Parts: sequence; C-alpha cells; structure tokens
Amino acid sequence: MSLKAGIIGLPNVGKSTLFNAITKTHILAENYPFATIEPNVGVVNVRDKRIDKLAEMYNPKRTIYTSYEFIDVAGLVKGASKGEGLGNKFLSHIREVDAICEVVRCFDNGNIIHVDGDIDPIRDIETINLELVLADLEVVTNRINRISKKARMSKDKDELLEYETLDKIKKELEENNPIRLIELTKEEKEIIKSFNLLTSKPLIYLANVNENDLEIENEYVKRVKEYASKENAKVIVICAKVEEELSELEDDDAKEMLKALGLKESGLDTLISATYDLLGLATYFTVGPDEVRAWTFKKEMNAKKCAGIIHTDFEKGFIKAEVISYNDLINCGSESKAREAGKARLEGKDYIMQDGDICHFRFNV
Repeated sequence: MSLKAGIIGLPNVGKSTLFNAITKTHILAENYPFATIEPNVGVVNVRDKRIDKLAEMYNPKRTIYTSYEFIDVAGLVKGASKGEGLGNKFLSHIREVDAICEVVRCFDNGNIIHVDGDIDPIRDIETINLELVLADLEVVTNRINRISKKARMSKDKDELLEYETLDKIKKELEENNPIRLIELTKEEKEIIKSFNLLTSKPLIYLANVNENDLEIENEYVKRVKEYASKENAKVIVICAKVEEELSELEDDDAKEMLKALGLKESGLDTLISATYDLLGLATYFTVGPDEVRAWTFKKEMNAKKCAGIIHTDFEKGFIKAEVISYNDLINCGSESKAREAGKARLEGKDYIMQDGDICHFRFNV
C-alpha cells in the first residue's frame, strides 16, 4: 500500500525545495511563479527503526521498506479553479492523493518574491482553500445537474440518496466549508468516494520557517496554528532549506546536525508520522532469511484482509496467521525463543492486526 501525498501551496513558498529534500532529487526550484508546470513525482522509503533492527536479526538478502509517494504540483494562485495560472490542470494532479500537504510561507526574505507582495500566511491559506472548495463545487454542481431530474422522479433509493448527499455537500461548499468538516454518514461517504473531491482529503499544514525559527514559534506560525485549530488540522513546522541540507548528509552527519539544531527528528519523519496517524495507518512485518519487509495497513483491518495486501491468493486461501509482536520478538531474541516463551500466537481471519505485528501467513489455494 503506497501512500500518496500532494504538496501544494502558492508559488515561491518552498514546495519544490521541500520536494528536493524529501526525495533527494533536484528539480527546478526557482524564484518565479510557475517554475513547476508538470507535476514532479518522487517515492521515498519510510525509514522505520524496527525494520532496521529486524534486518540486523535476520540478515536477509533484501530489506524492503514501505514507500511514500510525494507529488509536487505547480503553485496555485487566486482564480485557479476558473483557469488562472495553470488552473484545473494543476487541480487534477492531486485528485488521486490520500492526503494534502499545504506548504505555507512563514518566513521573511526580501530576496524571494511573494505573488501578493507581502507575507500573510492566513491570506495564503484562505486563497488556496477557497480554490479547492470552488473546484469541488464545480464537480458537485455538474453531477447534480446531470442526475437531479431523474433522481427526483425516481423511486430508486440509491439514486435519491446520491442526489440528496451531493445537494447537502453543495450547500456547505457554497458557504466555503470544506467537505472534511461536514458530518457525513458512512453511506454518504461511500457515495462521494469515487469523485475524489479535494476538500474531502485529510490536510496537514507545513509552516515553512527560517532556520532560526525552528526552535521558537514565530508570529506567522502562531497564526497558522490558531487557524488550523478551528478545523482540527495538524501543523508541522519545517525549514525546507534545512531539510534539503539534511538530505545531502550521511545518516550519522544528519543526526549530528539535528542535534545541533535541537531537533529530535527531521521534518520529513515528523510529516510521515503525522500522515500515518491522520489516515489511521499502521505497519506489520514479514521476516525471513530471504526478505524482511514492512507492510502498511489500515487500523482495524483483520488478518485475512492484511494477508491480501501481500497477494490476493493469501486472502482467498487464508487459514491462519502466526503472530509475534515486535517487542516480544526483540525481548526474546529470536522466533524460536519467542515460541518457547509462549509469545507466538495462531490467529484466525477475524483477528484485528496490530502495529508492529510480525506475521507468517498460512494459506492454501
């Protein structure tokens, strides 16, 4: 299960610099609007200390981390939903992502121009969020226009429910309310799922600051956090330039730099952890001499469904899962000792998988 996150923001807020850092690539990051035209896509491994420890224990032929796909798209400007800047071409690039990372400029630098002439993070956020709302409103309105007459005359409950759900959402969007803040039933959420509406996606604000403001909360960041708290959104403070420098260093040197900056982890690691939490995700592992591998799954998934992440045959022919928790395996020192200590369990198809479970699936097809 590869995660996809869209990096969005106004031009010149640090999106492409951040993308360079997290993917260790070198795309165009210039001081003028629309330096990014086509979306840049990069895949990064999710560094998990647990899989590193398991690799030390098993010394496998290959170690495979879960992955995270970042999509950096062109800077958004006021009027994008109506075709300004790159318009809907930009918006279409992020319809398939799982979460949106909105980069907000929270630093002063006279050498880097701002499309509106001065720094105002709340104005920037409202500009972007309004364009996302307007784009969704267009999709919803078009769909309503196509189905409204038939739905109102129909006795089909599904058709009527779709119309009523979209009408409900349309009214909220017209009040500039993003879909993620609208209270929807399970059935209503299922109806809108296929539309990939932008404001229905989880959102994290990335407050991009100068290096000197990493340990303190400048006034821009305080304003962003106050704004985000009203919609229960997460704010992560980063310095895109620092992240770019860290990406060029070896692991030990990067750790030293983080220590010197008074940081426990990089902004990328913080972002990934926050996104996993936001999306309700967790990780289980498969281990052996050939391969140690991490797998991402949604919390509350059962063992049978998790087996299907590896291969559909594992799900179809599921028999049992032998499960050892990561902590038990590390404390015991080996699988055999974990079994001797009674820490290995045989679980059925309805077992709810836990973060850190180490699994051997038994199946027959």
